[in-house]
Amino acid sequence: MSGLASSDSGQIVFVIDDDPAILEALDSLLRSVGLDVSCFGSVAAFLDAPRPDIPSCLVLDVRLPGKSGMDFQKELAGSQAPLPVIIMTGHGDIAMSVQAMKAGAIDFLPKPFREQDLLDAIAAALDKDRSRRAHMAELDALRARLATLSDGERDVVAQVVLGRLNKQIAGDLGVSEITVKVRRARAMRKMQAGSLPELVKMIDRLAAESSARGH
Repeated sequence: MSGLASSDSGQIVFVIDDDPAILEALDSLLRSVGLDVSCFGSVAAFLDAPRPDIPSCLVLDVRLPGKSGMDFQKELAGSQAPLPVIIMTGHGDIAMSVQAMKAGAIDFLPKPFREQDLLDAIAAALDKDRSRRAHMAELDALRARLATLSDGERDVVAQVVLGRLNKQIAGDLGVSEITVKVRRARAMRKMQAGSLPELVKMIDRLAAESSARGH
C-alpha cells in the first residue's frame, strides 16, 4: 500500500507508520473523505518515493524503524520547504508533545485518537502548506520582476527604499534629477508597483526573506 496515490484533488496526505494495520485504517479513512493519500512504513521509504509538487502534509508516527519520527520532523522543520507535520504516537508524554509542537508540529495526537481530530489537523496542515506555497510564488514573482531592472534602476530603487529624495539620489549617483525620475518610473513599472510605498514594501519584503534565509 506504499507509493504515490493519484493526486486528482490537487493535494495529498503522506502517512508514515510501521504498523500495516494503522496504515490500512488511515488510508481507508482519508480516502473516505476524498483525500488522496500515500502510505509508507519508514522514513527511508518515504524519502525514496517521488512527491508531486502540490499542497501536502505528513502524518508521522514517533517510533519507526531507522530514523525516528521526532528526528525526521526536526529535519523537515529546518528545510527550505518544510512539510507540515502531524505527530501521532502510542508512547507519547507531555515532554514529547511540547518538543514536537516547538519544532512546528501542527498537532500531537496520542493513539488512539478521534478520527475527527486527525481530519481537523490535516485540514489545518493542508491550509498551512497552501499558504506557504502562495507566499513563495509571490516572492518568486517579485524576484523575477526585480531581475528585469537595469543596474541604474536598481541603484535608484536602493536609495528610494532608504527614503532619499530625488535631489539627494541624483547627487549621490552623479546623474540629473530627471534621470532619477525616469529610472524610478521604469522600476515601478517593471515591479508592477502602483505607488512608491508599494515599491518600498516589495523591496523590503524581498530583503526580509533574503535575511531570513541567511543570504
